[in-house]
Amino acid sequence: MRTLSVFDSGDDITSFVQGKIRGLIAEEGKGAPDTQEQERFREAVLRFEHLFGLPRQEKLVTYYSCSYWRGRVPNQGWMYLSTHFLCFYSYLLGNEVKLALPWDEVSRLERASSVLLTESIRVCVRGEEHYFSMLLHLQQTYLLMQQLAAYAVTRLFDKETFDADHPLSDPPRITQRALEVHARNQAFRAFFRLPCEENLCEVYESFLWLPFSHHNTLGKICVSERYLCFASQDGSQCHLILPLREVVAVELVDPGSRALSVSVRGKRGFRFSEVRDFERLAATIRRKCVPSTSPQHSAVTQLPLCDDEEEMMVGQKKAVSTEALMNVFHPHDTENLDPKMLKERMKEQLWQIHFAEYGRGSGMFCTKKTRDLVVRGIPETLRGELWMLFSGAVNDMAVHPGYYTSLLEECMGSSSLACDEIERDLHRSLPEHPAFQTDTGISALRRVLTAYAYRNPKIGYCQAMNILTSVLLLYAKEEEAFWLLVAVCERMLPDYFNRRIIGALVDQAVFEELIRDHLTQLTDHMSDLSFFSSVSLSWFLTLFISVLPIESAVNVVDCFFYDGIRAVLQLALAVLHHNVDSLLCCSDDAEAVTILNRFFDSVTNKDSPLPATVQQATGDRSAQPTVDITDLIREAYENFGNIQWEEVESMRKRNKLYVVQTLEETTKQNVLRVIAQDVKFSATQLEELYWLFKRQHFISCYWNQSSSTLLNHDPSLPYLDQYQLGHGQFCSLFSLLLPWGNSPPSNTHTCVHSHSHTHSHLHSLARSAFCLADQNEDGLINFREFICALDVLYNGSFTEKLKFLFKLHLQPDCGGDGVIRKSPERGRGKFDLQEYLKQWQDELQKKDDNIKHLPRINQTQFICLSKTLYSVFHGDEEEEHLYCAVARVTSLLLRMEEVGRKLQENSPTKTPPTTTQSPAPTPAAEQSPAPTPGLEQSPAPTSHTPETCTPTESEGTTKTPDSPPGCAGISPVHPDTSPSDTNPTSTTSTATSSPTGTHSSTLDTPSDTPGDPPSPAAGGDWSFSFEQILASLLNEPTVVRFFEQTVDADTLIEYARSAQLRDARTHVK
Repeated sequence: MRTLSVFDSGDDITSFVQGKIRGLIAEEGKGAPDTQEQERFREAVLRFEHLFGLPRQEKLVTYYSCSYWRGRVPNQGWMYLSTHFLCFYSYLLGNEVKLALPWDEVSRLERASSVLLTESIRVCVRGEEHYFSMLLHLQQTYLLMQQLAAYAVTRLFDKETFDADHPLSDPPRITQRALEVHARNQAFRAFFRLPCEENLCEVYESFLWLPFSHHNTLGKICVSERYLCFASQDGSQCHLILPLREVVAVELVDPGSRALSVSVRGKRGFRFSEVRDFERLAATIRRKCVPSTSPQHSAVTQLPLCDDEEEMMVGQKKAVSTEALMNVFHPHDTENLDPKMLKERMKEQLWQIHFAEYGRGSGMFCTKKTRDLVVRGIPETLRGELWMLFSGAVNDMAVHPGYYTSLLEECMGSSSLACDEIERDLHRSLPEHPAFQTDTGISALRRVLTAYAYRNPKIGYCQAMNILTSVLLLYAKEEEAFWLLVAVCERMLPDYFNRRIIGALVDQAVFEELIRDHLTQLTDHMSDLSFFSSVSLSWFLTLFISVLPIESAVNVVDCFFYDGIRAVLQLALAVLHHNVDSLLCCSDDAEAVTILNRFFDSVTNKDSPLPATVQQATGDRSAQPTVDITDLIREAYENFGNIQWEEVESMRKRNKLYVVQTLEETTKQNVLRVIAQDVKFSATQLEELYWLFKRQHFISCYWNQSSSTLLNHDPSLPYLDQYQLGHGQFCSLFSLLLPWGNSPPSNTHTCVHSHSHTHSHLHSLARSAFCLADQNEDGLINFREFICALDVLYNGSFTEKLKFLFKLHLQPDCGGDGVIRKSPERGRGKFDLQEYLKQWQDELQKKDDNIKHLPRINQTQFICLSKTLYSVFHGDEEEEHLYCAVARVTSLLLRMEEVGRKLQENSPTKTPPTTTQSPAPTPAAEQSPAPTPGLEQSPAPTSHTPETCTPTESEGTTKTPDSPPGCAGISPVHPDTSPSDTNPTSTTSTATSSPTGTHSSTLDTPSDTPGDPPSPAAGGDWSFSFEQILASLLNEPTVVRFFEQTVDADTLIEYARSAQLRDARTHVK
């Protein structure tokens, strides 16, 4: 009420109170839509989970109303964007449309327009195009889809460049707001060349006073944790970066114009006006600025110098150079009156004037005039300083004093694959330059490359890094060259220096797109522009250093550090534009390469002050016209300077999906080409199985941040080992593709119960199959191992299939702990050649595997094999006949066992177990590979059995189910019968015996009393050979016909595709 007392009249009080009430209502109204929106989003999440059957861990990011086009027919529905899937659902007039497209399979994502669709989003997945239109916020939706696709590609395909501390590293925590903030931070850091730790905190619109032009320029102030940046928006191309460590004072100059002044070291000040919340900005700067003890803007704590060398400092066992190599091998002569040196001094004076007007170091105004001076070439004496400033490396070095020296102390003397590669390439780095013909330059190059490989093991060392680093060492001190290399590899050329050089391939795709836009005459003449991508790869990887003389290439590097990759793209276009007439007359690619090489040989730098001993000679130039590098760069900026940074970044994001999927397609083709000759699947079936295998690999990574298969995914491995499955992933996919028991029933609900026991046992077969395929016992199965096992079950003969099942029951218990035990040959370290040769020899021996070499199967394993056969037959049209056939075979084998025991009992002396020949095979069995040996007694089994049939489970005798009709007196082991329902030690002595021994008296249990002779009827465990089982089953035409019938692989593959995600939902916890 004290506030109301200041009013003189009741009308004023009434007006004030009404205003307050309206304000409260307005605030309440703002909260209501938020609550409603949250409720609608929760409903959308429930619909999303119900419609698409994905695990609950799949996070829905947002959803939109849109139309999906099938041909010329639109389907109005809802688009659901989740962390790993682009989903769409529509149901109109009985027509249902449901899509679930994984982001990791998207190869094209772009905005499109046509006569029918004015604005739409085109999504290409595995060669199929999908169009979505009628979006209320199409650009916002497109950018969000682009982010989700890029996130999936980086996390799943390009793991070596994905940071574990990435803000989006945990899929379940990704939200639309988090994606927007991450994109904004990325753009902020890329534009101002700031360290990766910086995030955009606050943005203010304001005017900045430009003292050199005496006017204000409109722009935005961007504040991060340690920097205050400004970028103009009125076309003046002015930007400014102020490290907050350099700020000494912040003053509110004029509250009327909402202005404040920021003072930095060197008695310089910057005046910002018309800042909407200038008091808050001032408070933020005061809170964030921490005075630095360094005397200069880019200074770091200087290390003590050696007593005997002024230009060397001791930081480890070997000395570290504190001088640029160019100053050592080509010192600047101030008394030289050579015309080139005079031009060099003129350029230095122009830069000194620029420093006086625009500032020097951190806090320098960068404008069009700055770019003009860079295009003309930076003077030799200022090149290292300005490279550090324009690249942002000066800020990295300032906030990490002593980092390089400590890094060298840790890494020098260590041994790694990267170190070996570095040593191999040291003498290939600018070998013509005197600096790299002595130990001084070679040692500095070794230290910088080794330190970076130790700092960033994900990249380590890649070719072309040595060429770039050698140029950096010419003009920058050793520590500065290290930070310049960090800026190039981690910010300016992302993904360039890795094993697949994805970044360079992406920029080449951007280059092709720019050729289509700006050099249409070449596009019309050449339908395939991939030639320019292949020939220009070295241009991008080495910034033209490998194709231009060093005195000309450094001018290109000048522009690169100022304008980034845009400068390289512009120059590449200028090179083609300069030779367009000659290229149009070329008859083949070789002639075009010759023209371009001849052009690069003709490029000179007429103003270079370097002596002839330093310049790279390119032959006799008198016979051909020359092109000055300064003129070529100026032509590039004049003709192609309209290419904006934002446009290049957008092209990069759009083409990265295509490049990554192209590399994946190459990997797939290489894998299929190697495997196709060893299996009988058709090319289409093999490709579909590869997609299933690859998706199963990714499904294990979707909802698990620390997935073992994702952590062990190594792009440097051979093609066949690119994607591997762990124990659980293999069992899930193998169970879906088993040719028995997986055919989708006509009535799923009524058949679930009858199939449950069968499917459980078949899943145990998958576990045994994993152990059989995992020969090196590393806990991972590659595609070759997977497809070879599946090929036996789909396309093998009766003998091959039976041998596969036989070997499955010889496998020890595969506990399925999910532990991946990396074998010695895996990983990026040094590999053992002897280990590879041993594996190769083992593979050759496997191909010569003969059934005679198979071990015998013991009693418990035989019972499990019998149960497996019943499970395999379950649901077949001839199920009862197959049951009877197996029952007859088992009874026959057991009678043979009893005959052998009786012969041993009647023998007057103890002799080795007798051999009983199996019955003569029928004509169907004449192709048996070998005669059937008799049954022998064997010692107690030493190998374990699959976990579904363990020896402890088989002890004891219980009543077995009735025999199937038509099999009088024969009691098969029904698939629903547990292993404990059978007793391998209890057999009968009549012709109607069954494996369970329920129709006659059982044999006596062997005596456990020492010294007592074993009972004649139970002289030990019995076992069978594979030949015996094969010969017996070949006498059953029904069984032979069942295993030799053609498997409908296409139907099973289609069933696995539809059930794969549903199966994943049941396994994701």
